[in-house]
Amino acid sequence: SLTRNMSAKPVTIRQTKLLINNQWVDAESRKTFDTINPATGEVIARVAEADAADVDKAVKAARAAFDNGPWSKMSPNERGRILHKFADLIESNAAELSALESLDNGKPAAMAAGVDIPFTVNCMRYFAGWCDKIYGETIPSNGPFFSYTLHEPLGVCAAVIPWNFPILMAAWKMGPALCTGNCLIIKPAEQTPLSILRVGELAIEAGFPPGVLQILPGYGPTAGAALCRHPGVDKVGFTGSIE
Repeated sequence: SLTRNMSAKPVTIRQTKLLINNQWVDAESRKTFDTINPATGEVIARVAEADAADVDKAVKAARAAFDNGPWSKMSPNERGRILHKFADLIESNAAELSALESLDNGKPAAMAAGVDIPFTVNCMRYFAGWCDKIYGETIPSNGPFFSYTLHEPLGVCAAVIPWNFPILMAAWKMGPALCTGNCLIIKPAEQTPLSILRVGELAIEAGFPPGVLQILPGYGPTAGAALCRHPGVDKVGFTGSIE
């Protein structure tokens, strides 16, 4: 790990690899890219650079987790318990996460600590509470019919998030996707991968099964495009520029 100093508070860079199937791995190509402190222009760390081969591995792992793993079949109460624990871990590591967010993103430390992390915790707790409140309806119909609706998870979802609110934007996509039983692959902005990688460690600690949450730092034209084009991805959530 690396240690950098921000406003006299040291912050440790714990993770710079890809998260696939609950394992921290190098990119298949072994490529890395620099993530830069925008306040100083200094290289903070070199991060594994995902591309199409890594996307394919992540999608296969997510599909296996969805089709055969426990997440989509887990009781809503148990899924909610894990998401609540995830929110608690984010909250208990708020100082570290806000320091990472400020260091990698360049926003004031007070904003990261006062907005980004608390809003992320609130978002995850909100959706943790939804886990056991998603249900269908019975529908009156003419004739001897029994009509009803049933809400089911889609499968493998992808999320491409921007640089301005890295953790919070990820939470807005993690919350609804995960609480409904989907598996999710996140492609963070190449400018700001560090905080969401740390969140990935917390997800494993919270008890997410392998393949449920995967994180692929990389560039839009390579990792992002491959993720959006992949036939194994059932839904894409995209926030940011297409440039």
